[in-house]
Parts: sequence; C-alpha cells; structure tokens
Amino acid sequence: ADIPVIPDLEEVQEEDLAMQVAAPPSVQVNRVLTYQDLDKDLMKYAAFQTLDGEVDLKLLTKVLAPEHELREDDVSWDWDHLFTEVSSELVTEWDVGQSERED
Repeated sequence: ADIPVIPDLEEVQEEDLAMQVAAPPSVQVNRVLTYQDLDKDLMKYAAFQTLDGEVDLKLLTKVLAPEHELREDDVSWDWDHLFTEVSSELVTEWDVGQSERED
C-alpha cells in the first residue's frame, strides 16, 4: 500500500500550478507629482492645515524647508576611507583631551 508511484507527465503538468507566476496588473500612471506641485498643494488645501481636526499644522507648514535646501548630491562612501577619517578624528580628540588634562 505504501509503494511510491511515478506520476504521469500529464498529471504533473495539471498539478504544478504553484510554480506558475501570475501576470502583473497593468496600471496607468498619468503623472508623478513634483516637489513643487506638492508644496503648492500643501499651502492650497486646508485639509493639510490641521491633523484630526484638532492639531493646527499651520506653523509647521510655514517653517518647512524648501526642496532646494534639502537636496544633496549623491556621494559614494568608501569603508576604508570613512574608517580612517573617523579614527583620525577620535585620536585627535583624545590627544587634545590628554594635553588639557596635563595642563
């Protein structure tokens, strides 16, 4: 009764639905909003001026930093260079601390 049976190829093809991948849904994206569009919308709509109808966010929206102040150039990091730089700064601080204690 416990003798394993080799399945037919047709049975395997019918049962092997787990290995099939569904096609991704197709979604049309009309337009991606820019930071400028988001900034304009933030100031225009009163819905963003309060949180849960209780917390006033007007002060926060007035002091939010503009996009050009937040943008930074991508800089690649090199582990060896960073480690050497941080180690050097720590040793310099330690030497300054030691010389101040001696004085």
